[in-house]
Amino acid sequence: MDRIPILKMGNLLLVTIQIDLYDRLATNLEADLVQMVYKTQAKGVLIDISALSIVDSFMGRILGNIGSMSKIMDAETVVVGMQPAVAITLIELGLELKGVSTALNIEKGMELLKKKVGSYDKELLDDEANTE
Repeated sequence: MDRIPILKMGNLLLVTIQIDLYDRLATNLEADLVQMVYKTQAKGVLIDISALSIVDSFMGRILGNIGSMSKIMDAETVVVGMQPAVAITLIELGLELKGVSTALNIEKGMELLKKKVGSYDKELLDDEANTE
C-alpha cells in the first residue's frame, strides 16, 4: 500500500490511518494531503490516528508539517484518537504539533472543525436538508 485514502466531506478532508506508517508512506500522505487541500480548497483536515500504537519523531514531524502547511493554505487541522502512549511519547520527544488541534475522537474532532471553519459547505447542507 503506497497511499492512505483521503475522503472529502463537504469542505473537509478526512484521513483515517489504519496501519502503522513507515517513512515513505508518511511522506506520501503529507504530500497527498497538502495537494488535496489545494485541489479541493478544503477548510479543514481531520486525521484519525486511533489505530496507531506508535508515533515516532518522524511521524510527529509529519503531523506537525501537515498542520503548518494546511494552515498556510487556510485550512485547520485536527488530529483525533491519540492513544495515551502516543501522547506520552510525543511529549517525551519534545514534539509540539504546531498548527494542529487535537480531540478525543472523530465526533469531537468534527465538532471542533465545524467551530473553527464554520459548517460544511452549502452543497452538503442542502443535500442533508433534502433527505430529511
